[in-house]
Amino acid sequence: MSAEIICVGTELLLGDILNGNAQYLAQQLAQLGIPHYYQTVVGDNPERIKQVMEMAISRANILIFTGGLGPTPDDLTCETIADFFGVPLVERPEIIEDITQKFAQRGRVMTPSNRKQALIPQGADILPNPSGTAPGIIWQPRPEITIFTFPGVPREMHRMWEETSVPFLKSQGWGQEIIHSRSLKFWGIGESALAEKVSAYLNMPNPTVAPYAGKGEVRLRVSAKATSQAAAEALILPIEKQIQEIAGLDFYGVNDDTLASVVGQLLRAAGETLSVAESCTGGSVGQMLTEIAGSSDYFWGGVISYDNSVKVGLLGVKPDDLSQFGAVSDIVAEQMAIGVKTRLSTTWGLSVTGIAGPAGGTDTKPVGLVYIGLAGPNDEVTSFKYQFGTMRDRSFIRHLSACTALDLLRRRLLTIQTKHQ
Repeated sequence: MSAEIICVGTELLLGDILNGNAQYLAQQLAQLGIPHYYQTVVGDNPERIKQVMEMAISRANILIFTGGLGPTPDDLTCETIADFFGVPLVERPEIIEDITQKFAQRGRVMTPSNRKQALIPQGADILPNPSGTAPGIIWQPRPEITIFTFPGVPREMHRMWEETSVPFLKSQGWGQEIIHSRSLKFWGIGESALAEKVSAYLNMPNPTVAPYAGKGEVRLRVSAKATSQAAAEALILPIEKQIQEIAGLDFYGVNDDTLASVVGQLLRAAGETLSVAESCTGGSVGQMLTEIAGSSDYFWGGVISYDNSVKVGLLGVKPDDLSQFGAVSDIVAEQMAIGVKTRLSTTWGLSVTGIAGPAGGTDTKPVGLVYIGLAGPNDEVTSFKYQFGTMRDRSFIRHLSACTALDLLRRRLLTIQTKHQ
């Protein structure tokens, strides 16, 4: 027994609209313990919708449609479903009444085209839409097949799912188990390298462990099926702990944790403060830090030292070193870190200087070359060199630079914390 999500709309295929409905429904199915293995996006074309349905009913018992329930000629979902199963559409007077009342509440008169929304397959039950004019259906055209249809408007679909569909599914015996997941996050290790380290966990039946990567970080999704969230977490947590021990400092958080939020927790726990000096990242590190509520407890500010005159005038970088080594160098990164730490009187100073591209690189200093400086207590200062690659675009190099800077500080703070324990 499984479900399949079918999203109807040419606008989805064209990329005009982000398909958040599929993500929402996938999460909801997991909460009910209903497995689903396929999602399909299909345009507003009856024959292609039927082809999708033919495949879906061969591999799933619950078909969930979103989109194509409006009053316009290209809204074809209901009539196509009815035609597929060889049943007529019937006009439901209660739907006409509901639409008429909703128009009246807005001081308008229902248009003739809206009558189309009252046509549903014969034998189907109405799935009420409290927020809009397009109702859905709950229909079992065959004993082993259940069909749900929803409008594409997320706000309407969410309410219809929660108020009607979930109770119906539970009445059919679904929801006795849930699928609960935790996302473990890693920085500083590649997906393949992490997968090799945790390979013994990747073929487990319950919980399951699966790797995926994005924007420089790697994640492991650990999912368990159980009768409750507490029971699922009891299965997940021992595996999570073992993976954390294997990954060491490459592991940085779970679920909604970010590098900035974890750094903030460590600084707050230690009673320490941070300031940043940024060149190629243009304020990205400071932005990440200040996205965290309460970050003023530990983050005191920063300097965007794009021009060399700012590096000299505000951060105390030596002009001779700039001339000899250039702005993108280890010595300048170190002086930037010490300078911002001293200027703002913080425990830690963090700096980033590099070549984000697409222009500005040379043979000796190519695009993607970044130096990160870290100044800590007792004016200890270290610099780190990275080459993030000439084939990456400017925004991604800036993102990698900012996150790597925060990760370096995280690792240093954790190392100090471990020594003091």
